[in-house]
Amino acid sequence: MKKIFILTINPGSTSTKIAVYENETEVFTETLYHLTEDLQSFKTIAEQFEFRKNAILETLDKQKFDLNTLNVIVGRGGLLYPVESGIYEVNQQMITDLTEAKNGSHASNLGGLIANKLAESIGKDVKAYIADPVVVDEMCSLARYTGHPLFKRLSIFHALNQKAIARTYAKKIGKPYEQLNLIVAHMGGGISIGVHQRGRVIDVNNALDGEGPYSPERSGTLPVGGVIQACFSGKYTIEEMKKMVNGKGGVVAYLGSNDLRACLAKYNEGDTLAIEVLSAMCYNIAKMIGAMATTLNGDIDAILLTGGIANDKKILMPLITERVKFIAPVEIFPGEDEMLALAQNGLMVAKGEIAPKLYYGVSRA
Repeated sequence: MKKIFILTINPGSTSTKIAVYENETEVFTETLYHLTEDLQSFKTIAEQFEFRKNAILETLDKQKFDLNTLNVIVGRGGLLYPVESGIYEVNQQMITDLTEAKNGSHASNLGGLIANKLAESIGKDVKAYIADPVVVDEMCSLARYTGHPLFKRLSIFHALNQKAIARTYAKKIGKPYEQLNLIVAHMGGGISIGVHQRGRVIDVNNALDGEGPYSPERSGTLPVGGVIQACFSGKYTIEEMKKMVNGKGGVVAYLGSNDLRACLAKYNEGDTLAIEVLSAMCYNIAKMIGAMATTLNGDIDAILLTGGIANDKKILMPLITERVKFIAPVEIFPGEDEMLALAQNGLMVAKGEIAPKLYYGVSRA
């Protein structure tokens, strides 16, 4: 098999993870941690571009990896306008939308930008791509209705890992992903539960902006009346309200920690509140899986549980599995491997197995 070297880039809020693959074999991976005081010197995420790019180049140099041996560079997709699932070549429209944060500001916006700049520096037909960004939108029309025309449901979820796990399961059972009906629950700092109907995610909760089950640090769906009262109570700023939804909601709001290992230790010690809070989180996850099953009239081939929470097979996974196993067989894929998922997408393009898609921005959203 021809050797294809792929660099993957995944910027997070306080770190940048990079990995180099030879085909699907990891050569090395590094997580570059950024000091808060260093990041605070930048007014915007876009201004961190040179700082993070140079950190990547320094790490590659320390690893004695020759940048010129790369064939493909794949960055984590950021907050673009809605797109279908797939791998997209970085183009000028994408660069503009990510740089100007047209659809929101997040560290992942830098993934495609840095990938593009590194590819340009290498030349020799090396291309930069992003794959299955969080804004993948394949929702059916019925799923977009909320109950009021002023508000629409948005598709923002863990598309990269959900799609990768779905394809992993399909490969495991020897069937094409495009022929399966699956429910995939990604459970980490945020929780997204998607309905995969023959290769398309036709319904999914907005895991970023207050929908679905609560998670270690996100509130999920809240009673609207109570939220309205809190907003106009004069007690909270808009930023504090946003933090209640994302960052200081969910488990951390109840137990004072978003570290599930510490919370599970309290559970095992018999702490009544910890037992109820974690049990209720699993109850709500299972309840939403059940609700999602109705979208396909119960015609579900499998339920796939993934993400960091899926690592706990003693307490949390049984609590969920017992409630949903009557719907379809349950498979557990602990953790996530987004770096490998990015590399696999890059490899498929390099081998000509799939064609990259073109990003148009809002005009084709």
